[in-house]
Amino acid sequence: MATPRAPPQAAVPGGGAGAAAGGVTMRMFHGDVFLGEAEVFPMKQGAEGSLPFPSNEIRISHLSPTSERCPPLAILQTIAPFSVRCKLQAKLMPPHPSLHRLYLTCFNEYKSAVVVVGDEELHLVAMPSKVEKVPCFWCCSVRSGIYAASVGMLNLRCLAIVFDLDETLIVANTMKSFEDRIEMLSRRMDIEDDPVRIAGMSAEIKRYIEDRELLKEFIDTDTVTDNGRIVGTQKEEVLPISGGQERVLRPVIRLPERNAILTRINPEVRDTSVFVKLRPAWEDLRSYLTAKGRKRFEVYVCTMAERDYALEMWRLLDPEANLISSHNLAERVVCVKSGSKKCLQNVFKDKGCHPKMAMVIDDRLQVWDEKDQPRVHVVPAYTPYYAPQAEMANAVPVLCVARNVACNVRGGFFREFDENLLRKVFELMYENELLDLPYAPDVGDYLVCEDTNFAPNNKDVAPIPEGMSGAEVGKRLNGLAYPRDQKQIPSSTRLSDDDGVALRGIPGGTNIQSNGGSLATTPSLFVTVLQEIGRLCESRVEFRSTVSSGKNMQFSVEVLFSNEKIGIGIGKTRDEAQVLAAEKALQNLESNYLSFMAPVAGVLNKDVNKPPGSGNGFLEDITLSEDISMEEPSGSTLKEQDHSKALDRLSSVISLIRELCLEDQHVVFRDQVRDSGSALNGEYHFQAELGGQILGRGIGLNKDFAKLQAAEEALKTLKTTTDPQIKKHLRPMQQLNFPLYPTQRAFLVQSMSLKKMLASPSLLFSTGSPSLCKMASSPLLPAKPEAAAAVAV
Repeated sequence: MATPRAPPQAAVPGGGAGAAAGGVTMRMFHGDVFLGEAEVFPMKQGAEGSLPFPSNEIRISHLSPTSERCPPLAILQTIAPFSVRCKLQAKLMPPHPSLHRLYLTCFNEYKSAVVVVGDEELHLVAMPSKVEKVPCFWCCSVRSGIYAASVGMLNLRCLAIVFDLDETLIVANTMKSFEDRIEMLSRRMDIEDDPVRIAGMSAEIKRYIEDRELLKEFIDTDTVTDNGRIVGTQKEEVLPISGGQERVLRPVIRLPERNAILTRINPEVRDTSVFVKLRPAWEDLRSYLTAKGRKRFEVYVCTMAERDYALEMWRLLDPEANLISSHNLAERVVCVKSGSKKCLQNVFKDKGCHPKMAMVIDDRLQVWDEKDQPRVHVVPAYTPYYAPQAEMANAVPVLCVARNVACNVRGGFFREFDENLLRKVFELMYENELLDLPYAPDVGDYLVCEDTNFAPNNKDVAPIPEGMSGAEVGKRLNGLAYPRDQKQIPSSTRLSDDDGVALRGIPGGTNIQSNGGSLATTPSLFVTVLQEIGRLCESRVEFRSTVSSGKNMQFSVEVLFSNEKIGIGIGKTRDEAQVLAAEKALQNLESNYLSFMAPVAGVLNKDVNKPPGSGNGFLEDITLSEDISMEEPSGSTLKEQDHSKALDRLSSVISLIRELCLEDQHVVFRDQVRDSGSALNGEYHFQAELGGQILGRGIGLNKDFAKLQAAEEALKTLKTTTDPQIKKHLRPMQQLNFPLYPTQRAFLVQSMSLKKMLASPSLLFSTGSPSLCKMASSPLLPAKPEAAAAVAV
């Protein structure tokens, strides 16, 4: 039950601001019970402002479901922005008791009074008023049924996610599809001259043949021989979907080591047997969607495959029906006719969700209606036969990236909903104008649109589509189509010829890069890496976007890490701004890492081309050993550093110096008198002293730079000195403790996690940062803050 709000205070009766002068008096009913009379004011003048109530009476059919935390106007603004049709206020003073009770019920319990007109619902929302002391309502229109579904999702902070099946989550083959692909590859090998491509095709054919033999054995004997052991079928019961389906037992063999399943679409017909490859990391994505019993997303499937096939493929992916319950399966698995466009409006034909609250995971963007494309997260097609190593080539598997994207979308959506929409809705009054309504979030605001012509990680799309797609599924699963003597290349082949085909992986799984070894990356890679850092640090990464009010209408995106701004990007599109912001955030994390670690570990070796196998990178000397070598920064180097970064670094160095000294001893920095030559050059001279002993000197064109140089030399002296006159001012070594201050701890943890992310060469080359490349050569360090602190000391 929502917390009751205080009823609106009032003063003088009168029409609401923004309403047309002079309202229309109408009688109000709840069912057949008369409630009283209300004056109705259209929001617009003329024909556009016609009143929506038939027969000039307001007949309420029911009250909307109670909302636990969301006022009705916030829900309506989310699913039907700016849909206010008119305003109502009670005619009599005092109002009819029944109407007053209705108003208080709606106001305090976060309900709306619903008038059904055809396929439309008119929601009467109780509004507080600055002037009127009678019940006041706003009337909003919305598609029938969508409000009730949205209440539950918004209360639970839940969105919808729509999955494609073939080449997104699975690749399935029948005996016929295996044979067709083997023959097509054999014909291509006959006309191919490049020995590397021939070797790649040969390895691909070998993989097809191996799985075809397993499928043939399954068809003939209901068993398979896997690595010398015979595996028999298990009878798995298919849960009946709505409509009274009879109990079905399906023969299934699961091979977890191969990430494969053999099943039979029709248990009575062996020729409908299918060999299914499940995409790696599906379990990670599924566990996120169902973690701890908390519903983060309502799950749907939209595919161009035949229905029985689609239902069985989803059953293999969700065997315990945790993502889609059996009684919702018929409505949640949507099959689209091959060649047609997919559309979220059709996916939610049961009105279970509004498209603005849904994201899609698919390997193709163009199959979706244009208005839904901003809500599609495009993943590279799953190609287990053409490029079996591609899935694990990066530090983050494809479906783990999808999980991170879904997490970021949900976080951004509800952050906007809670901090902007809800806050402003609570401030609205009956007298407000329509334009005073706040902006409502859209899932598309938090997704980076991918360039579908870009091949991620330089893996071109396979010239022969793997598995089955669209109408091909139905034809391959019956014995009538595709006779043996008719060899066809499916019309859905992604490339029309061999031009541009990537160099294949040679036997043994080695992949040859056609660009000579440089690894391309997707435009959203910076966003993905940043999200993974947040996940490993158990911290929240958010992207906050705004549109400038200037003539250029540029987008600005800020990156927040645990509510601390670490990067900003400005671009012509929201996607461009988000990528630039993420890239800047990674650069700032690196810079702050270096500014914190350099005083402890020494300045980086300038030879960034040194092989990573030689040592542990720049993290290897973090401990307080006596052989730490610190390269003295030159004046020219300091001149080039950003002033703010120098101040941050100076603060870190001074903190470390204080930890070395006894509590009553402090290092003093003296501004030395400059000689005439240095005065002409504008140089500043500082020296650091402890107990009258000079520890270090610094020279710079800026006081802070000179002081930083002196502080770094002093820190080096304190760590390496054997002078008893200096050591008497220092703490004993066993008492030394270097606590990480909050900002330092955050950056250290972030950089360690970043190093783990950058273990893949494809990510290393994408940053263009020698320092980050060197970071990746270090052994993996713990991502937990307390573990990071332990490493630092």
